[in-house]
Amino acid sequence: MPAVAVTGPRQSGKTTLCRASFPEHEYVTLEALDVRDFAITDPRGFLAEHPGPAILDEIQRAPDLFSYLQGELDEDPTPGRYVLTGSQHFGLTESISQSLAGRVALLHLLPMGLDEILRFPSPPEDLWTTVWTGGYPRIHDRRLSPDRWLTEYVATYVERDIRRVLNVADLDAFTAFLALAAGRTGQELHLSALGADAGVTHPTVRSWISVLEASFVVFRTPRWLRNVRKRVVKAPKIHFVDSGLACHLLGIRNPDQLRTHPLRGSLFESWVGGEILKARLHRRRPADMYHLRETRGIEVDLVVEADETVIAVETKSGATVASDFFDGLRGFAERAGDMRPKETALRLVYGGETGQTRDEVRVIPWHGIQECPWL
Repeated sequence: MPAVAVTGPRQSGKTTLCRASFPEHEYVTLEALDVRDFAITDPRGFLAEHPGPAILDEIQRAPDLFSYLQGELDEDPTPGRYVLTGSQHFGLTESISQSLAGRVALLHLLPMGLDEILRFPSPPEDLWTTVWTGGYPRIHDRRLSPDRWLTEYVATYVERDIRRVLNVADLDAFTAFLALAAGRTGQELHLSALGADAGVTHPTVRSWISVLEASFVVFRTPRWLRNVRKRVVKAPKIHFVDSGLACHLLGIRNPDQLRTHPLRGSLFESWVGGEILKARLHRRRPADMYHLRETRGIEVDLVVEADETVIAVETKSGATVASDFFDGLRGFAERAGDMRPKETALRLVYGGETGQTRDEVRVIPWHGIQECPWL
């Protein structure tokens, strides 16, 4: 493709990755006010000044530039001529769909997965330190305090970017809403209940959640049902993309506090879901992640629709495998033949150290999650 767009949350490493991958490309950032003004007021002159190959960083700052890029790419469709990056997924996708369809490959870069974190000189050594720290690269690269860095991250990036889109007047209400949303990670999302707790209306909650999702702060897993239409109307689960950010918003200030926290199981489930999401999106696969919950029936934390396989995933934060860990997966296996023609894979990810296979269920220790194929 003549252009590649890399989008994801703030500080996920987009600029670093693109500059390392394309060292010969000119680097231009639209964060600088004078450069942004040039791109907005004279887009033709801006592109003539930077004909490529070039990396255009934070390009959503000048949305009209996409219309002029279309003509440039049609005239010279050299592959990789422009590499575009941006933190606001909603800004990039809207402009791409309107102007650059068929001319650009859209890639997503989320915070680092466990396999990447383990490449640093001093990675976290246990499960709860890993979950509490999260995957933002700068924390690991600079060996920073996660709590201190995430305090600045929320204030500088999450609130600033989302407020720009939503025009939130009451910052305290939005900050409280973020914490309340974090308290529901790994659980079904009921907008009315969340709105009542946050003191805002149902439409406001819907709008705020949508922008959090578009900003890669959270992701949702719909109910997994045979009827695709029903997936939309049934309550989804909500997960924070980065477990460290969720812990910070919940006021969990150290790993020892997390070990005994009442939400540790939900946070572990979101961490597992985030690792699977990264494994898929970073390989240009759709998320295709759901959850299964039947009334008075079986429950499965995550259901992943891979190419030819439906992967049922149960998550347990305990370090010892218990027999009841398998109940939901056994029920899923019994019903799977009626629900889908695909093959079924059963996986249990738990907080222990040893892998095994039991009753056709692959038991995966937390540190082995990235070794398992999720595609």
